Amino acid sequence: MKNQILMLLSLCGTLWITSCNSHGEEHHEEEATFQVTSPLTMDTLITKDYVSQIHSIQHIELRAQERGYLQKIYVDEGQFVKKGQIMFKIMPKLYEAEQQSAAAEVDFAEIEYQNTKTLADRNIVAPNELAMAKAKLAKAKAELALAEVHLQFTEIRAPFDGIIGRFLVREGSLLDEGELLSEFSDNSKMWVYYNVPEAEYLEYKAEVKSDDDVIVNLLLANNKYFKYPGVVETIEADFNNETGNIAFRATFPNPDGLLRHGETGNVEMSIPLKDALLIPQKTTFEVLEKKYVYVVDEENKIRSREVTIAAEIPHIYVISAGLEKGDKILLEGLRLVRENEEIHYDFVDPHTALSQLDLYAE
Repeated sequence: MKNQILMLLSLCGTLWITSCNSHGEEHHEEEATFQVTSPLTMDTLITKDYVSQIHSIQHIELRAQERGYLQKIYVDEGQFVKKGQIMFKIMPKLYEAEQQSAAAEVDFAEIEYQNTKTLADRNIVAPNELAMAKAKLAKAKAELALAEVHLQFTEIRAPFDGIIGRFLVREGSLLDEGELLSEFSDNSKMWVYYNVPEAEYLEYKAEVKSDDDVIVNLLLANNKYFKYPGVVETIEADFNNETGNIAFRATFPNPDGLLRHGETGNVEMSIPLKDALLIPQKTTFEVLEKKYVYVVDEENKIRSREVTIAAEIPHIYVISAGLEKGDKILLEGLRLVRENEEIHYDFVDPHTALSQLDLYAE
């Protein structure tokens, strides 16, 4: 009888402890508290990448201005050439002969004019003869000047400091007038062209004053940044109707000569956004490539809602649709809740929520 009483007491104790533990777990589960915040509205900057083409500020074709044999090449491909330095010489014999002949004609016309002038001063010849002699001298001088120009054309000199490209002809080649010899580039500064969509162009024009210098950076093909920043100097007049883009041009200094005509890269440009709606990236989840957040309604119940991402900043999304400033969104514990579940929460100020992220925000 005594043993039965002890067994009954032991069973009652076990049931009481189990009941207490179960009640504690339920109580703990009921009191689970989540962190909730709201979108933050503020002015900010987003950085956009644009595929770009790099051009020399001066890039020209070198062509033969006269017909003849290429007598001499004085430079090498890829060489830096100073302004006025001779690069190519076309065999000048024919043009030298023409120049000498024209010079002789000038001497003859000069003598004839002086003799006619002497006779005219003595009234031996009519004034008309003197005028004709003077015109003949002027014509001879003009022909000499033309012959000298043709002779100069046999020497092709650098029009500015620059780098010469690949040779398309070799010494001894017979050249026609206008034949392409090579290309020549001034790489002291580089023009970098990139296309901006219409919406981003409108944001740019709305926020940037015409006299402001907009600084951009250039990411090269080796995934390293060019060490000199560039300045946006001009925007083309027209949009491309097929792509809806407009071309921007930024100028970059190139003192080390690293950039060359025809290179590619990515321009990084900061675009200002006014009254942008910002949320932490960690408040979102993805379903079938669409972004969602959990919104807490007036009854403290969880509702999933699709949002549209306008831009991405490190750890932050800029929202263009799906949320409003006063909406409450779940900040932590997205995997611990279910649709339509009622929750207890603590509200975290949006500034505090963003300041706890690993970024620099203004």
